[in-house]
Parts: sequence; structure tokens; C-alpha cells
Amino acid sequence: MAAAKVAPAVVNISNVSTVQGYFGLMVGKSVGCGTIIDPDGTILTCAHVVVDPQGPRTVFKRKVDVTLQDGRVFEGTVLNADFQSDIAVVKIKSKTALPTANFGSSSKLQPGDWVIALGCPLFLQNTITAGIVSCVDRKSSDLGLGGARREYLQTDCSINEGNSGGPLVNLDGEVVGINIMKVADAAGLSFAVPIDSVIKIVEQFRQNGRVVRPWLGLKMLDLNNMVIEQLKERDVSFPDVTKGVLVPVVTPGSPGEHAGFRPGDVVIEFDGKPVGSIKEIIDLMENKVGVPIKVLVKRARNQAKILTVVPEEAKPSF
Repeated sequence: MAAAKVAPAVVNISNVSTVQGYFGLMVGKSVGCGTIIDPDGTILTCAHVVVDPQGPRTVFKRKVDVTLQDGRVFEGTVLNADFQSDIAVVKIKSKTALPTANFGSSSKLQPGDWVIALGCPLFLQNTITAGIVSCVDRKSSDLGLGGARREYLQTDCSINEGNSGGPLVNLDGEVVGINIMKVADAAGLSFAVPIDSVIKIVEQFRQNGRVVRPWLGLKMLDLNNMVIEQLKERDVSFPDVTKGVLVPVVTPGSPGEHAGFRPGDVVIEFDGKPVGSIKEIIDLMENKVGVPIKVLVKRARNQAKILTVVPEEAKPSF
């Protein structure tokens, strides 16, 4: 059974924090889940489970209580937390090897696939719910979330308080996502961070101690046939393209402005590869902060221009 494969690696995480309230110091407790991904006690969870989103976001060596499925309780140390993705890593020390979960591939998921969510909703440990994948690339903007563009897995698994940080698994018992939230007062609307993205975040934790994100200072928009037709109706000089990424806004003083980008440019190639979506651009410049990148754009009346842009590290946005 898929759930049985991963259940021993699912843990309960309790975070007790003291914050300054209106009437003085107040003690709060948050409860969530995590997944052991290494026998040495490395645990994946959500940042909001281990760090109070309303309080100071001090991460280094923050302590949490971790309860295993067999009832053992450990003191956990928060090693890293990235608030933009809501992913964190906790470490516990055990004298014996711990059970672990295996990763699957979220890129192989399709709408309609069955998935299973494991966690501790409402303090009920070892709770399992099942559902289907509703969408494999739900954009953060669709959910009204600000900050950088992110994509989530949308499922109809029942997710409640305490499920955050728990694994979303496929029918092979492989972790394909980390459950992070549900839509309040709406049944069947739950979201998870795709495991392919989580793996990259964990690797950046190991290499840099944080997630380094490139920034161009460009507002971008995916183009499709309908949008292209509408833009041509408004402006007959709009370039003849079948796909690409429109740049409607260039931030003053940004790497994009320094490279010569103009509002109205359509990105056709990025780093020598054809692009048709913002996601493709983000993927291509993922590890290229400070590295010059050639970009082919088309402008009004089909004027082609090759620009060289040097991404900077983005400032954290919470």
C-alpha cells in the first residue's frame, strides 16, 4: 500500500513560540508535519510550521519538538527556511537510522491522477486522505498571492490545520509534493509545492545556506494566440510572433533596464533557447546570478534585437 511505504517517515512537528502581544508576552503553539528524507534525521516541512509568520523570522538553530510515528520524541533544530516557497529543513539526532520516504517526480503527474496526503490534522497523528490531482501548474497569481511567480499542485485531498508540511504521495508511495495550504471555507481545494521544486530548494540550502533567486526587473506575460490577436488589434506595429513572452514593464535601475529592455519587447529566445513561457525563462536562468545571458527580442515592426542581461540576486519578499 502506498501510504504504508511512507507513513513511518511522517513526523509531527510542534513549535512553541513566545511573542509580544498587546497585553505582554504570549505563548503560541503551531502544529504541522514533516517527512524524513535522510536516515540521519533530515526532515522536510513548511517554513510557517517552524517559524511564526507573525513574529521575527529568526531561523538559525530554532528548536522544535518532533514526534515520530513510533512515539519517540526528539528536539529538532531548524537548519533552513525559505518563506517565499514556504519550505524548511529540520534536523534531529538519533542513535539509530531513521525510516525515510522516497521522492517521485511531480513533472510526471497529470490531472486525474490519484494522490494521498499524510499528516496530523487537528492533532490526529497518522491521518491519511486521498484525492485526485486537479491541476499540475496552478499559478500563485491565480490564488491572489503576491511576490515571485510560483506554481503549485492543486488536489481535492482533505487538508486541515496540522497537515502543513506533510507529504503528498503517488500510488507508488513516492513523495510528489509538500502540502502547504487549503482554501478556507472551500472543500476540495488544497495545494502542494511540487517535489521537483522542493528538491532544487533543498540543494540550494546545502550549497548556499539559502535560496538564491535571479532578478531581471521585468514584468512578464505569457503570450498565446488570443492575447497576440488582441495586441495586434490595438497596435498594428506589434511584432509577428506565434509565441514568446511579453515585457510590459521594465523596472528603472534594474538589470533589465541596463541591458536595454523596453516595454513592449517580446522575448523569443533566452540563453540561446526558444521560449514561450515565463516558467521557461525562470528555469533557464535558475543558477545564473551574475552570469551574462543573451536574449533575442522582437520589437515593433518586427525589429529584432539581441540584448545581454546580467541577473542580480533577488531581495527576499515575504
